[in-house]
Amino acid sequence: MTKEKIDPSNHAHEQQENILDLILYNDDVNTFDFVIETLVEVCKHNQEQAEQCALIAHMKGRCPVRNGATDILTPMKSEMTNRGLIVTIE
Repeated sequence: MTKEKIDPSNHAHEQQENILDLILYNDDVNTFDFVIETLVEVCKHNQEQAEQCALIAHMKGRCPVRNGATDILTPMKSEMTNRGLIVTIE
């Protein structure tokens, strides 16, 4: 009996297709401190990472703050939206 060979490059490619980004958008409502606090609490960023993401979103209008599968990102998106931030999954 021969075992079916699995091409690891195809498997890795399939997994990468399911990886999406959680995008934070700049707004004129929330303070930097609030955005940073939310990124630390919801996305599990460290303080420096959260500060950098907040600044990038402010300067460029948007910043990917987390990547992963939809089932991981959706609860984060919901919580951040409930807190008044503008986020999408792309």
